[in-house]
Amino acid sequence: MAAIALRFTILTAARTNETIGATWDEIDLERGLWTIPAARMKMRRDHRVPLSQAAIDLLKAVPREKGNAHVFAGMRKGSGLSNVAMLGLLKVRMGVTDITVHGFRSTFRDWAGDHTEFPREVVEAALAHAVGDATEQAYRRSDALERRRVLMEAWADYTLGKVAASNVLQLRA
Repeated sequence: MAAIALRFTILTAARTNETIGATWDEIDLERGLWTIPAARMKMRRDHRVPLSQAAIDLLKAVPREKGNAHVFAGMRKGSGLSNVAMLGLLKVRMGVTDITVHGFRSTFRDWAGDHTEFPREVVEAALAHAVGDATEQAYRRSDALERRRVLMEAWADYTLGKVAASNVLQLRA
């Protein structure tokens, strides 16, 4: 389950706690949308995450535990995945010690800024970062969902090797 959750985290550029806290009622597979409630967000605002086709396909294949609302079930019945499960996967099971789960968010940001033409504001919105001063934030009420949908599809293509990539570290299966 940790491997599936890590892949989802990478595809969505999410934080660990956002992924491990994900519940099925937050996911709308038909609309390709994951809505994380404000209570679980660092900025304390709802965050809509457009899901790439790869993320949707992954979610459709996730085994569901009866009576467990968590998308990524933990070891204890009815629980969610531990907050160290993905890091343990990297460090213990894969033997990769120079990578963190949060580092994939940084990788996403670097890729978007260095290898694409997506506007900074769209990329930052994908990371659920506040952009601009208080005045700009007050006037910018849209979350650029459809523009972020295109961004996340491009990110999925990049991470899955569907486009030419440079400086990519291949993780062992």
